Amino acid sequence: MSKRKMLMVDHIPVPIGDERNLLEVIRKANIELPTFCYHSEMSIYGACRLCLVEIEGRGLQPACSTLPEEGLVISTNTQQIRAMRRMILELMLANHQGDCPTCVKGGDCQLQQLAHRMGVAKIRFSRVKERLRIDASSPAIIHDPNKCILCGDCVRTCNEIQGVGAIDFAYSGSEFAVAPCFGKNMAQGECVACGQCSLVCPTGALYARPSINEVWAALHDPAKTVVAQIDPAVRIALGEDFNLAAGTIATGQIVSALRRMGFDFVYDTAFAADLMTIELGEEFLERLEKGERLPIITSCCPAWVTFAEQHYPEYLDNLSTCRSPHQMLGALVKNKVTPAKGVKPEDIVVVSIMPCIAKKGEVLRPEFSTGYGRDVDYVLTTLGLSLMIKEAGLNFNQLGQDSFDMPFGFITGAGVIHGNSGGVTEAVARYVSEKVSEKRSDYYVYSNMRNGAELREIKVTLGKNKLNLAVASGLGSVKKLIKKMKKGQAHYDFIEVKACPGGCINGGGQPPGKEKNIKAKRSAGLYDNDKMLQLHKSRENPYIADLYERFLEKPGSQIARKLLHTHYQSKKRVYFDMNNLARQESKQAKLELSICFGTSCLVKGAQGIYSGINQYLNENKSLDKVQINTTFCYEKCSRGPVIRIGEEVIEACTLEIALEEIGRQLK
Repeated sequence: MSKRKMLMVDHIPVPIGDERNLLEVIRKANIELPTFCYHSEMSIYGACRLCLVEIEGRGLQPACSTLPEEGLVISTNTQQIRAMRRMILELMLANHQGDCPTCVKGGDCQLQQLAHRMGVAKIRFSRVKERLRIDASSPAIIHDPNKCILCGDCVRTCNEIQGVGAIDFAYSGSEFAVAPCFGKNMAQGECVACGQCSLVCPTGALYARPSINEVWAALHDPAKTVVAQIDPAVRIALGEDFNLAAGTIATGQIVSALRRMGFDFVYDTAFAADLMTIELGEEFLERLEKGERLPIITSCCPAWVTFAEQHYPEYLDNLSTCRSPHQMLGALVKNKVTPAKGVKPEDIVVVSIMPCIAKKGEVLRPEFSTGYGRDVDYVLTTLGLSLMIKEAGLNFNQLGQDSFDMPFGFITGAGVIHGNSGGVTEAVARYVSEKVSEKRSDYYVYSNMRNGAELREIKVTLGKNKLNLAVASGLGSVKKLIKKMKKGQAHYDFIEVKACPGGCINGGGQPPGKEKNIKAKRSAGLYDNDKMLQLHKSRENPYIADLYERFLEKPGSQIARKLLHTHYQSKKRVYFDMNNLARQESKQAKLELSICFGTSCLVKGAQGIYSGINQYLNENKSLDKVQINTTFCYEKCSRGPVIRIGEEVIEACTLEIALEEIGRQLK
């Protein structure tokens, strides 16, 4: 038996395993080195230098970027190290906006905690940065650069895990900052509002746009009937903010708290998840039978939908037309249930309590209005609800259990597991398997859909069909999946996408995880909730059956299409002035020509066509007869390049087709 490799940490022998660096080895000795920039799921950055240790014979070294070696003798808490850590924190605090009592991160700020832990009682350095403008342009995320400590966590999350690259480091020297590209604001850039940046931000430089005051105003308005709906992922995470263990199911206390705060009705979004399972299942079976628009891709994640609209418009026809569950429930509340109770739809305020930041932007989309204003008026995150409970002075852990209102409070386990990555796929599998076989089965656990990997492929048999399914969580995983599809390396019939790694349980509006294996514990909480329920399949929900019989008629009916489905369109964007590329033409130009320079058209050759037309006009001395403009966007990305010549719009245009049409119109 081989001898284990060891090193010494503060006079204690510690074995070396498969750890990536000294920091991970030192943590095995129950020593928690301070750090801002280290996350095990991201690359090693080594920027904050708080994890400095002294290695005998080598001096001070950052533990996060130093490989463990046998025989190293390490000190983690010398006088020199302590002095350096305090100085680093003082330098951070010198330029940090010091409004701690009113900061959204107050009480949970990592900078504040470390300053207290390191004994920083005063700051010896002067502020050198001017106060910068707060970017509140996004409907979902607020960026306060005055609180940024340049740890890089948000940048690496956005780039490495999500693959979006909406923010990055900009400028240099004293102006060094985190910002969107081209000097634009958050709303103008590529941000899809997944909120993963705010989840890892240690200081509150990035945070969810609050809706608390608006919700309180509605609750205090006697003319309003205020309805709350609770997402499945909220019930297993909210308790963490009240010192309960991760994964603890706190549904009864949440309902009780909402009633104490003044909500008139409290519903469960899992009911609408059951409804979506049926609508999505039927949509999938219809496409499978016709052999068209496959793979069907789930559309319940608004961050993914935005990402698809901006980056993959050619796949928009593959997206399911189903709304996200909370939008389905909002439409039903305002169009069906409460009017029967004598409440005017225009006096209803629907508040969705979600683990998701992207839903704050989703509710503003014009597609989600069915005649009485927005179908969902406000979105509170899990943390937002926690703040309201604390503001109301409620002792959450001492609250009794309360139950949801009917009919939208009765759920099955299939609706609950939607919060997990793979949960939608499993819920649909439970539905379509019985629909195709026309037999009821007691089997409901699909363990092959629960392995926890952020990108996984599943093979199933459905009747005579052998199907390939895929589950992707984290937009970086989605990009890998689509890349394989585009290269012809993989074919799928059904794809579930969640923008946040692990699914909604790890949404940007959830409490920042303080326990190890936080995603696994939350996921297990939802699966446990599924086990405790008597029904596990959406088609078994009697209130869903009654809803179809009395109101919706059948899945995919005209009324169901109106309230439960939607559509999407390309939103590819370029934000620099493409007209700078256009030639300054004579004011006497006779023929106007516009070339789409959206990303998809550029990739398909728009710029080459532009250059070719210029060369042709120059050689034929026709520069004074044609005015060329660049434009964005004809919203026909899948059929680009798109060019308008006079009044003629040409799709899938080539240089030869364009020159022929120009010659025809000039004649």
